Amino acid sequence: MGEKKLIVILGAGESGTGAALLAQQKGYDVFVSDFGEIGEIYKQELSSLGVEFEEKQHTEEKILSASEVIKSPGIPDKAPIIKKMVEKGIPIISEIEFAGRYTDAKMICITGSNGKSTTTMLTYHILKNAGLNVGLAGNIGKSFAKQVATEKFEYYVLEISSFMLDNMYKFKADIAVLLNITPDHLDRYEYKMENYANSKFRIVKNQTANDTFIYCADDEETAKGLETHSIAAKALPFSIQKALQEGAYLKDNTLHIHLNNQEPLIMSINDLALQGKHNIYNSMASGIVAKVLELRNESIRESMGSFTNIEHRLEHVARISGIDFINDSKATNVNSTWYALESMPAQVVLILGGVDKGNDYNMLRDLVKSKVRAIVCLGKDNKRIHDAFEDDVDVIVNTFSASEAAQIAFHLAKKGDTVLLSPACASFDLFRNYEDRGNQFKQAVKEL
Repeated sequence: MGEKKLIVILGAGESGTGAALLAQQKGYDVFVSDFGEIGEIYKQELSSLGVEFEEKQHTEEKILSASEVIKSPGIPDKAPIIKKMVEKGIPIISEIEFAGRYTDAKMICITGSNGKSTTTMLTYHILKNAGLNVGLAGNIGKSFAKQVATEKFEYYVLEISSFMLDNMYKFKADIAVLLNITPDHLDRYEYKMENYANSKFRIVKNQTANDTFIYCADDEETAKGLETHSIAAKALPFSIQKALQEGAYLKDNTLHIHLNNQEPLIMSINDLALQGKHNIYNSMASGIVAKVLELRNESIRESMGSFTNIEHRLEHVARISGIDFINDSKATNVNSTWYALESMPAQVVLILGGVDKGNDYNMLRDLVKSKVRAIVCLGKDNKRIHDAFEDDVDVIVNTFSASEAAQIAFHLAKKGDTVLLSPACASFDLFRNYEDRGNQFKQAVKEL
């Protein structure tokens, strides 16, 4: 018997702990290293598996003796330990790449700058309601690797970020969905849009003529990418601007999904559970997936009408004194905030701010001018927000807690207005993550 291969896992969150379980199950020596503090629940899990782990440090000698490294998507390539591994030629892969080796399930993979979580959850809802044996994983839900180790799903719906795609090499999506490409995480891509777009297009890597690629025909950056990337899979577009021979399109407020040799799916957009222009796109993408899998039209319609959106994404919190409070804490980039504002029916008091990832606020200006009564900044450094909007709104206020932001927004709003938390920024300056930010906001609203 040869010596066991050592797999090192960097990052001991949901994906790292799941990868440790699968790696151990497959006979590897496993070492988990996290430069930060490991959550108690994950420590207990690793201890119960008998997996060696460390926190608040990286023992380089041990890490650099790995035959392969599974890296948390949140660790940037410029981290010193990553640079050293690259120098030594140690393969660095994602949890998705690793877990994909050990399952024959059909992979439905969804990426895009905005709408990933909603589309992934809606697609999962449609498939599950149709009776398919389906798992939900990736950037959402339980670890993909853990599910591969402990479940026997025939399908997976995976939300896949650009960071995950960057360390994906042999993994293949049977159905790949690219919703849109708008500026996000540019700090990780040398502030070059082209680099970020190339990362998103890795979703089609390894696809063959037997696979499917679903994309938005209205998205400018996707159209550019299609000119420079060869697509082997069957391409199915969706559009709200033009009718299409095959794919999904909108006509007279009616959604049409046509695939060759199948009865078309036709549905009024008023019957969709998800409202707003951006959600028509999300529903189209999910609907095409369902049709590719040959699910019944009645089942698809029922599911698209009964879906409940995910927490922290345009989530209605409460109506107080005629003012609606909406939690859109998951909006961590400018484009997400644009979509949120675009779908608001009334005047808005907008809560913005956090860790700015090189945001260009110009795209929000027209909507801010027409819809926003006041801006409440929630972050440590709000200078760029003040600079961007000081000529467009009369009131811009700085706050440093969710409670303070909610109280001031409530006083600035009038009956019939909406207080919208849609920060356009990451949350790490004042909160643990966007969930923590959203939960603190919801709690603050309940205390008003």
